Amino acid sequence: MPGNLSVEQLDEAIANGEIDTVIVAFGDAQGRLTGKRISARLFREEVLDHGAESCDYLLSVDVDVNTMDGYAMSSWDKGYGDMVLRPDPATLRRIPWIEGSALVMVDLVWGDGRPVAPSPRAILDRQRDRLAERGWTAFSGTELEFIVFDDTYREAWARKYEGLTPSTDYNVDYNLLATTRLEPLLRDIRNSMDAAGMYNEGVKGECNLGQQEIAFRFAEVRETADQHTIYKNGAKEIAEQHGKSLTFMAKFNEREGNSCHIHLSVRGADDGAVMAGDGAHGFSPLMEHWIAGILATMREFTLLYAPTINSYKRFADGSFAPTGVAWGIDNRTCALRVIGHGPSLRVENRVPGGDVNPYLGISAIIAGGLHGIENELELPPRLEGSAYTAEVEHLPTTLREAARLFSESTVARAAFGDDVVEHYLNQARIEVAAFDAAVTDWERIRGFERL
Repeated sequence: MPGNLSVEQLDEAIANGEIDTVIVAFGDAQGRLTGKRISARLFREEVLDHGAESCDYLLSVDVDVNTMDGYAMSSWDKGYGDMVLRPDPATLRRIPWIEGSALVMVDLVWGDGRPVAPSPRAILDRQRDRLAERGWTAFSGTELEFIVFDDTYREAWARKYEGLTPSTDYNVDYNLLATTRLEPLLRDIRNSMDAAGMYNEGVKGECNLGQQEIAFRFAEVRETADQHTIYKNGAKEIAEQHGKSLTFMAKFNEREGNSCHIHLSVRGADDGAVMAGDGAHGFSPLMEHWIAGILATMREFTLLYAPTINSYKRFADGSFAPTGVAWGIDNRTCALRVIGHGPSLRVENRVPGGDVNPYLGISAIIAGGLHGIENELELPPRLEGSAYTAEVEHLPTTLREAARLFSESTVARAAFGDDVVEHYLNQARIEVAAFDAAVTDWERIRGFERL
């Protein structure tokens, strides 16, 4: 894609004065693009081949980047040493919305070359390797929704995110009139992402006020997760340049939340579809086991799909966000919606919200699917009708419940390792403790005068 750079093209752009800075970046435990800017000359002379360093606490902080206790990989007792940022040259790309800049994604390793196990990219690589052992490759696309406001980020911060002006005044799902006023921003995001080597498919309005969805072409799962992380950060940067702000919060207000549906399919060594077959619904036996495995692990893996307190407020009946653990053919009330046929046959996981860490969400889908295949789990009947009123198991309703299920999951520990499970359980405990200690506006409004 235009915008992607080979090392030779980077050298030429540096020599021509087009690029003077290389952003060395990774997705952190919260899924945020994290890293540092390096002189392009130094990047070529040293960093590309030998890596750079960063403090190991960057995977062990809360959302405010406070150091937190309880993590095995880093602590005050261990001195908060360094991780090595090892560039992945295949991810070099231009960042056209930041003058003179390119970006490269990195793998996080220790000084002896071992992967930093809790790194989201390393977690996904482990699941990719499990697929590769069978001669399979997974492809995915993430449909990430957001809400645009006519306030800048600094204005929104100063107002504690209260009384913001959404960029549209009513439900604009598929609306082409009201969304036109947003087209300068949305077009800039789309074209900028294409110029950064992504394949934009298009944009559509959504139900909440100011809500939009920009979608990108499916790709191999690690590429999708990298692009998702770059896009999410870049969209905010571009909104700032337009004097606006946008949020990917799972549930900004009492209206519809921001989803991040993840579509995923698997191909064989010959690039052929392994999930399509001659069975019911055009499924192969592997597809049946795959869906059954994702369903069987859905409750215990929800922590990886829904990582924040706010995530669980999105799960509401009649909201197009799922509540029941069920699958259906082109049924948007189900947690798993199966669509396509033949090579395009795929599962859409509708559980994740806009706050999902894409590396972890995709890893959970693959691990669940492989659990079903390895144990030849039987696919339950598809759900017809509304999953909101059906007698099915339900997703956890709080982060506390999701963390308990993840902690007790033998499948999670086998698929991800105890070190990874304990790392993200600690992250959940920190989030719950912070929320339990907070005094909210809701409490003040109810209790200041009337109680």
